[in-house]
Order: sequence, then C-alpha cells, then structure tokens
Amino acid sequence: MFSWLGTDDRRKKDPEVFATVSEGLKKLYKTKLLPLEECYKFHEFHSPALEDADFDNKPMVLLVGQYSTGKTSFIRYLLEQDFPGMRIGPEPTTDSFIAVMHGDTEGVVPGNALVVDPKKPFRKLNAFGNAFLNRFVCAQLPNPVLESISVIDTPGILSGEKQRISRGYDFAAVLEWFAERVDRIILLFDAHKLDISDEFSDVIKALKNHEDKIRVVLNKADQIETQQLMRVYGALMWSLGKIVNTPEVIRVYIGSFWSHPLLIPDNRKLFEAEEQDLFKDIQSLPRNAALRKLNDLIKRARLAKVHAYIISSLKKEMPTVFGKDNKKKELIASLGDIYVRIEREHQISPGDFPNLKRMQDQLQSQDLTKFPPLKGKLLEAVDDMLTNDIAGLMVLVRQEENLRPNAAVKGGAFTNTLNGPFGYGYGEGAGEGIDEAEWVVARDKPAYDEIFYTLSPVNGKVTGANVKREMVKSKLPNTVLGKIWKLADIDKDGLLDDEEFALANHLIKVKLEGHELPAELPAHLIPPSKRKLVE
Repeated sequence: MFSWLGTDDRRKKDPEVFATVSEGLKKLYKTKLLPLEECYKFHEFHSPALEDADFDNKPMVLLVGQYSTGKTSFIRYLLEQDFPGMRIGPEPTTDSFIAVMHGDTEGVVPGNALVVDPKKPFRKLNAFGNAFLNRFVCAQLPNPVLESISVIDTPGILSGEKQRISRGYDFAAVLEWFAERVDRIILLFDAHKLDISDEFSDVIKALKNHEDKIRVVLNKADQIETQQLMRVYGALMWSLGKIVNTPEVIRVYIGSFWSHPLLIPDNRKLFEAEEQDLFKDIQSLPRNAALRKLNDLIKRARLAKVHAYIISSLKKEMPTVFGKDNKKKELIASLGDIYVRIEREHQISPGDFPNLKRMQDQLQSQDLTKFPPLKGKLLEAVDDMLTNDIAGLMVLVRQEENLRPNAAVKGGAFTNTLNGPFGYGYGEGAGEGIDEAEWVVARDKPAYDEIFYTLSPVNGKVTGANVKREMVKSKLPNTVLGKIWKLADIDKDGLLDDEEFALANHLIKVKLEGHELPAELPAHLIPPSKRKLVE
C-alpha cells in the first residue's frame, strides 16, 4: 500500500546517471535549474540563459588591460602566428572584441553573423545591441594552440569619462558576461604604466565572484632595472589590493611576453621561471574544463536560489490594492534588511547575495505585484541537483580526467621550449653537464676526496653514521639529506665509496644553489664505474 511514495522517495535520492559530464550539465540545467530561472526572471536581472554551446565549447582565456599593455602581442607570442584582424602598436589599436578560435581556413566572422551561429557560445551577446556587435568579430585560423583553447582579445581600456560614454555599449557588462563563461581571466599591466583608470577599476570590480579565474601579468618588465622592478611590483600589489577585496594575494606573473630581445637581460632567469609557471597554468585548462563548468553551474544555482527568495519576499510584502507605489519605494530602500532576513531564515552565506545597489536599480523598472510567490517544488529540484546529482557528476569528472591524463595545450610557444638546450632549466642544477663527455662531478672530486679520507673509510667505503656527520653541516633538513642519500647510494649497500660520496656532495651543492633535486638520478650523474650496474 502507498508503494508509490517509496518509489518517489527513492527517485529523489538516487542521482541521475550520465554518459559524459557535458551531457549531464546540459540536462541538469534544462530540467532543474532553468525552470527556476525562468519563473523568477533571473535572466532579466543577472545573466542570460545558458545554451548547449556554453557546455560544449573549448576552454576560453580572456585578456583584459589598458591600451598598449601587450594583449594582442601576448596572443601573437602564444600562437607564434599572426591572426586575422590583428593590429599592434603603442597607440590604442584593438578597438574590437576579437574571439581568436580554431578554423580550417583563415578568416573573420563579423559579430552579427557570429551571434546566430548555434555552434558558437556567443548567441546571447545579441542583447548588447548593434553598437557592440559592430565591434565584435571572430578570427579563425588553423593553429595547434587553438585546437585546445580559444582566446578573447579586448579593446584597450582608456581613462576619462569621454571614452567610456563614446563606446555606445556597457563595456563592464560585456566583460562580466565573458567572465562568467571563460576559464581564465588574465589582467595585463605595463611595467611603465601602473595607473588604474576609473573604467579599469570598474571592470575589475565587475569581475567580482570570479577571483579564482583571475591571473595578473606584469608585462614589459625587461624594460626596467631590478631595483625599479621591485618597486613597480610592490606598487602594483598595493593598487590591486585597494580594488580586489580579497584576503588572498592574486598571483602575479612577471615577464616580457613578445619575441623581441630583452632590453635589460638581468632578470632573464626570473622571466623564464615566471613564463613556465604561467604556461603550466594555461596548459592545465583543457584538463580542468569540465570541473570549471561544473563549478560555474553550482555558483549560478546558488545565485538563482537567492534570487528566488528575494523576488518572492518582495511579492509577499506588496499590497494587493492600494499604496503599491509607496510600498515599492519602501521595499527597494529597505532591500538590505530583506537580505539580512533571508540570510537568517534560510542560512545563506552573505557572499551568495547579488550586489545590493545594482539590484535596487534594476527593481525600479519592475512591477513587484507581478512577481511570483515562492514555489517549493522548483527550489526542491535545485536542492536535489546540488545535493545528489552534482556529487555523481564529480565522480564522472575524475573519470574523464583519468581517461585524458595528458590533455594539455600544445603547439606554439608551449612546445618550442620543452625539449633541447632552450628548455626551461636545461643544463642547470641537476642537469648541469648533461651534454658533456666527462662526468660533471669529477671537476670537484679532488676536494670531496680530501673530506672522504678524513671519515675513516674501510675497504674504500664510509658508513652512514660518518657520512651523516659531514652531510648535516650543510644545514639542509633531514628529509632532503635522506633523499640525497638514496640518490647517491647507487648500489644500495648502505655505504658510500669515494664516487658516491662525491655525488652526494654535488647534489647538496645543487640544492644549496636553489635548484630542485631530481626524482631519479639522471644518467649523466651516475658515476662511470657504476653505469653498468644500473643498466
């Protein structure tokens, strides 16, 4: 009896099973989240509805910065190829949003044609009108980098009120639309122009809630001396700290991202290390794309729930007959108090609420009496999605990542320095002497031998206890010294002969010079007498 109750209850508890993460995200959005968004006019207040292309598209990187900070040059540096519509110069050259994407042939697709293409994730940009669409193009070209990611180039941000008004569209709103959908946001700064204009400040504030996607590049750093660079870096961090209200420090990459010779090469090693870190971050995007889309859907669902509570609360407070206009003004003015009440009643974090001032401005043009009341079933469906279905998709995300362990951006600047003598760290640290016929440790072996024979060797070998007394003089932690011992004790007999002892001292020197130890001993570091043993 009443067996249907048990069946319905089980249906709620059992998450749906999907073949791919992309398919799961699309279905969950359309069946559980979209009905809530449509009911409470979410798309009028916050963000247009998502489409299939938003879930299927490649990872996107958004470049933002003031004019002449090197945004277009940065793309050219990554691709190692010019792209259609590219213009580079010291003056404000890029006056359009350019989506640089992969295509079989080179060409430019204008904005009005782009927003009607269902395969591209830009259809909802038509809401910004012709003033924007006339400044939006897609540059397509065959390039191996673009097989994994797409890059969005933006107009240089200018200072002054005149330029902001003359755009004809809401620049910050367009960037906010892109920020919701891209995987990485790179803010570029010129080491010579650190002033943050009013419009740039508004843009950075519009990127709020997307801090996890933001990376900062201090470009053209080869044009200033080391001492000046330290001051510029400090000034940049101070300026960002005033605008980006987060306790965490934003990651700043320092370098010169173009193919010209370094003007001041003093910091070449620093620039190479920073470039390597930034490239690794960008290369990880394809592997983490599904997780990013899942994370963005969760953020959207939380905002949609809060929006539903706000709209239904306003509806509940509105009178049915008289005094509607006065009550509307009163409710909008006291919206902050409504936020606090909703936060307390539903245990919602303050960070999940939309911007108060912006919400008040948007409510001015709305008829609050036509807002729908709270509908429990719609909210239950979203809660079920967040509680059960998302957990199932998380498992699927990990499975897909394991099936594609080597998914990374390839080609262009990403592969030209991987191998060969111009690879990062080649011939340095543990890699020193990799191309030499002689054993590199032999250079300093006479000095190491003098120490070796003071440690009372027996049958040409010294004990671990005696070696330890000498190795701890380096002041390296025991964990590091233990790793060096394992690498140096090639025959694993618990003793070191003169060659192994020299190798241990060489590795200590490598570590003290600031380099990392190898996980396994490279072939060129194996003592000549032990190479047959290793084979």
